Amino acid sequence: MEPVIQHLHTYFLFSFAVDRGEVLKHHGNVWQGRYWIDGLDDWINAHHVQDSPIIANIGRWQRASYTQFDLESPAYQDMIFFHPFVRRIFFDTAGVGASDNEVEALLRCYQIPLSQENKLFFMAEDLREREAELEVTDLRLFLFANGIGILAIGVEAFDMPVSKALWVNEMMRKVYPSSGRQLREGRSPSRVTLSVETPYGRTQVVESTFEDSAMIGFLPPVSSLITSLLYFADYRRDEYEPVLDERTIVYSYMALDPESVPENFHKTEDYDILFSRALYVDHSGEDYRYARGFTKRLMEQQVYRRWAHQGTLYGFTSYSNVTMCFGTFDCDDHQLSEGFLIHRMFDSRYYLMAIIALFYRATLLDFSERVALVSRRLYVDFQDAQLSDLNIERTNLLRYEFLVFSNYWHFDELANKDEESEHFRMLSTVYDITPMKVEVEREIDKLNSSLHEYYAARNTQAVNRLAFVSTILGAGAVVTGFFGMNFGSHFGKLLFNPNPESPWFHWLSIISVALFCMFALGITFYMLSRNWKDYRSVLRDGQEIAPGVSRNSAVRKNGKS
Repeated sequence: MEPVIQHLHTYFLFSFAVDRGEVLKHHGNVWQGRYWIDGLDDWINAHHVQDSPIIANIGRWQRASYTQFDLESPAYQDMIFFHPFVRRIFFDTAGVGASDNEVEALLRCYQIPLSQENKLFFMAEDLREREAELEVTDLRLFLFANGIGILAIGVEAFDMPVSKALWVNEMMRKVYPSSGRQLREGRSPSRVTLSVETPYGRTQVVESTFEDSAMIGFLPPVSSLITSLLYFADYRRDEYEPVLDERTIVYSYMALDPESVPENFHKTEDYDILFSRALYVDHSGEDYRYARGFTKRLMEQQVYRRWAHQGTLYGFTSYSNVTMCFGTFDCDDHQLSEGFLIHRMFDSRYYLMAIIALFYRATLLDFSERVALVSRRLYVDFQDAQLSDLNIERTNLLRYEFLVFSNYWHFDELANKDEESEHFRMLSTVYDITPMKVEVEREIDKLNSSLHEYYAARNTQAVNRLAFVSTILGAGAVVTGFFGMNFGSHFGKLLFNPNPESPWFHWLSIISVALFCMFALGITFYMLSRNWKDYRSVLRDGQEIAPGVSRNSAVRKNGKS
């Protein structure tokens, strides 16, 4: 008998980076006189029904801030397990602050409300005639002040064969095929749709078939399901780009039906094999998908077994985060009548930790790309032995944004309990958060050092030029001063009151001094004009940002100036 998944609940997490420079170019009126984070609500709400089938058939994104904080509220139960500094930074709250001067968190959370009357369904099929349709129970969007966004599509199903549940997780996570072979071999869906079911019938809202997939510049052909949900940003105008590969992150909960498996199944290796198939997002199989010894060693590092004696396993990879358990039951003093504890944790604190960890990973990957692009610009400038003010400003903004990420956003520990801390530590390990952060910091420090060396060399050149000009002007001052001194006797007669018999010496002295003065002033003017870029910054306002660089944007990834 094939095991049955009593309850499947999966979030497909799509991370993307907004090119704020491109967005400001096309929607700059939204941000007039405001910072990036303050204009997000208006940017999203600026689109009308005719702009998107999502708005017309499902609804628009709405701000989903926490507003109630009593003991029974979701906000209280979500926030209380995290450190106070995490509550301030990673929760979109309204009306909460220690003082009137305290600013809101630098993120915005949105959702498209879904009703039981108008149900939304996500369908995927492949060329091997396999298909599945699940109800979409949650559409959520997180936008951060640094331009990183996370789209979460939550689907649920009940009493589904495990082979189909595994196929769902593998297929529905694909946002574009990596090759035509994937489509032909059934390793990527050939068609995905979003449909709305109303009392009056079924309406297809979005369909993506990947038939004419092609690169868009350097960007992949992301599914129209994704681009339709992100209707406020234009993918074809490079207003955002995916941060990861062709797959979303699979954050999944699977509760096995105890009646569909043998007694004490959780104590057998067959259970580990099943969990490995879910953890590594593979099809169903009788053995490990990969070499047995390799997979077992890998699972020792990636599987959390605190509650394995009850059959509850948690697993983490760089592309999946899976919770598996057996049915529903009272968890010690946690009564089932209050809601099943394992699913409640999956859908609250662990979900938020998964979002934060993915935000860290997406931000660091975005930094890696931007560091490379800034380095390329500086490389071209260094070939000309002259750095442009624009690229210097880009480098400084990149360094400042990393400083904000490192000091404001990033924490090694989020929660104040061992189990939550252990979960986040394992998640950070598979995402390589700390090594990536150290590497990006090292690369930005190298950029900063190269700028310091450049400035030091330019300062040395400026000092040398100043010394040279000062010597010339000083010599001129000595000569003219000597010439202008009121000497008497024979010297005075020769220079200032020449005899009619010898005027030539008087005029020769005047011409010599005049030529020397003109030479000194000419050298000074030449030095200033030849190196005007080095001196004009002295006359500029210190708060001015180089032309082409916005306070809301750092490096434009499309390479345009």
